Amino acid sequence: MSKITPKDILGLKGKRKITMLTAYDYPLASLIDKAGIDIILIGDSLANVVLGLESTKDVGMTEMIHHSKAVSRGVKNALLVGDMPFESYQINPGESVNNARRFVDESKCDAVKIEWFDRCLEVTEKIIKSGIPVMGHIGLTPQTADKLGGFKVQGKDAQAAEKLIHQAKAIEKLGCFSVVLECVPDRIAQIITEELKIPTIGIGAGLFCDGQVLVTHDMLGLFDRYKPKFVKQYVNLSESILKAIEEYKSEVINSKFPDKEHSFSISQEELDKLRASPGDRD
Repeated sequence: MSKITPKDILGLKGKRKITMLTAYDYPLASLIDKAGIDIILIGDSLANVVLGLESTKDVGMTEMIHHSKAVSRGVKNALLVGDMPFESYQINPGESVNNARRFVDESKCDAVKIEWFDRCLEVTEKIIKSGIPVMGHIGLTPQTADKLGGFKVQGKDAQAAEKLIHQAKAIEKLGCFSVVLECVPDRIAQIITEELKIPTIGIGAGLFCDGQVLVTHDMLGLFDRYKPKFVKQYVNLSESILKAIEEYKSEVINSKFPDKEHSFSISQEELDKLRASPGDRD
């Protein structure tokens, strides 16, 4: 299988569903890539599910680049998308191109993702013109959730839905190769999907999108601080990991680990020599 490109993702619209998951480290990225997932997002959800921070706004370029480098080392085929953190383009839009370039040059990402904000179109246009592919993101945008009334479904009335449709079309016109629709009513996501020529990737946006994305730690049961309605937990690894750690603790306390199988030995002959000639051990 060859390396997936933004052009490949564009070409999947109308042919088959697109799959996307998040990754923040080498081992998980390797597994996701081996499973044949199309797109791996180094998400700013790193803040919540890995670093224990309260908001995605709390993670910066230093952390994102560090984890993106680890992810890129484990990926051979999937399209790698770096999630632009809040500080990298919303606080100082003038630095957005330089920060996007860092994802490509330092982390070997293939594209970046931009959440909608007041100057989204300006920033997106500059990054695309610099030669870096961009994935858009509309609907619930966690970095600016405080301006949207909190973590709520967006586009629930006709006026709000129309606004989302206009945002999606504006993003497409600038040249984005895809757009994430987060927490949008399924029928509104369907309208957007049908009216755009670029793929839509849904997260809490129903079945009609061209593809789906989830935070991997959510779908694997590795993050339990909160669980959004749209998350399907395919396995609860937290329970298995906790059980394994408790078993390890018990075996160490009760001198059951390490056993002979997990220890190294020396021949009795060499041991006898050592005991016969203790030497100067003071």
